[in-house]
Amino acid sequence: KTMELVSNEATKQAVRAGLGLSIMPRIGIRNEIKHGSMEIIKLKGLPITTSWYLIYAQGKKLTPASNAFANYISEHKERLIQENF
Repeated sequence: KTMELVSNEATKQAVRAGLGLSIMPRIGIRNEIKHGSMEIIKLKGLPITTSWYLIYAQGKKLTPASNAFANYISEHKERLIQENF
């Protein structure tokens, strides 16, 4: 049987309740791993490698805050990846 849940938190609650297993991003369960309430099971073919993109509407001028954020991500992406993913 399969179940589709709409949020990471709902998925974590279902796993805690013993309803099964899930594939989730590590960043979404890092606190649970840290506190020992969940663990990662190593499986062949995992982790799944994905690509992330920073996007905005074409033709839209970025606000100063958005522009600063985009620059920060660009300048620090390697460190952010290492620390969070």
